[in-house]
Amino acid sequence: MDDLYIHGIPSTLPEPEAALLRTRLLRAVSEARNETGDTEIGILISSASTPPVASAPGRTDEPDVEERAARYRVMTPLWRLEQLVVPAELHEELATAIDLIHLEPLVFDTWGLRDIEPFPRSALNFHGPPGTGKTLAAHAIANRLGKPLLAASYADIESKFHGDGPKNVEALFHAAKRDESVLFLDEADSLLSKRLTNVTQGSEQAINSMRSQILICLERHQGVVIFATNLVNNYDEAFETRVRHLYFPLPDHAAREAIWQRHLPERLPLTDDVSAHALAAATEGFCGRDIKNTVVDAALQVARTGKERVAFMDFQAAITRLITAREHVRGMKEIGLEPAEKERIEGVLAASFTNTEP
Repeated sequence: MDDLYIHGIPSTLPEPEAALLRTRLLRAVSEARNETGDTEIGILISSASTPPVASAPGRTDEPDVEERAARYRVMTPLWRLEQLVVPAELHEELATAIDLIHLEPLVFDTWGLRDIEPFPRSALNFHGPPGTGKTLAAHAIANRLGKPLLAASYADIESKFHGDGPKNVEALFHAAKRDESVLFLDEADSLLSKRLTNVTQGSEQAINSMRSQILICLERHQGVVIFATNLVNNYDEAFETRVRHLYFPLPDHAAREAIWQRHLPERLPLTDDVSAHALAAATEGFCGRDIKNTVVDAALQVARTGKERVAFMDFQAAITRLITAREHVRGMKEIGLEPAEKERIEGVLAASFTNTEP
């Protein structure tokens, strides 16, 4: 059967309606595949006013891997390993992982293990609660290895076009090899979760294809790949055995005190009653990101009111605001608000806080 082309979707059509239309078209094609048994039916959905060039295998108008890889750019690592506040055991695990990466030429080339493992992998999986330093650690490892960092998430790989996801995955790994960079995939549970069974829709097939492509690229990639997730239990078993897992826990009192000390710059005007030890005691259950957000919130509120110094009570007020916002979110989950309403209210509650890793 010939490929199917859908063209002429108005570019002025709001994206939600356009996305719904694409989903219905993909579902129709999936049903046609199931009914006819023809798995070679292809579909290309375009907003162009003229039909696209045929998308049969080998088509020449489709971007090749180099063109797709051009969208992915590396960055200079922002943090060093010395800035990471985690338990000593985790610090040792990270140091060991870095040593193993450095030893790869000796073990696989000089000692000949490349004969039995042509594509040795240096794949790490950082998992744990949000804000515990996973992103910072990825930057720190790249910094220690003297390599740039190529950071991406599900949003950088997914595509509204059927079949583009796996190609974007291949392009991402190609870009990492091109730049000899550390590849960092954040929100990895969106990419590595259990593959769908009883697939009936084109969108589900696309998700499975993308996850399978990640597995293929990971097997072949000769470089460092770091995954980070808050939901490691969602991982597909095929990925669980192919990465080295490192757990990032919430900081204890000593770690929180160290984080507070590092987030109180010398130029920040403080009153004499501000103590990192007391602040650590007041922030049981806080992660590094929470502490950073509290410092920023307190400083902004002090500057807004025209005071010249940040006092302990200002930090206490910021801590209370963060805890109150969190309790509101928990309450919304308990009463079962609609997802869109939850998202809207959560955005309002969290508006004063930064959403990056410490």
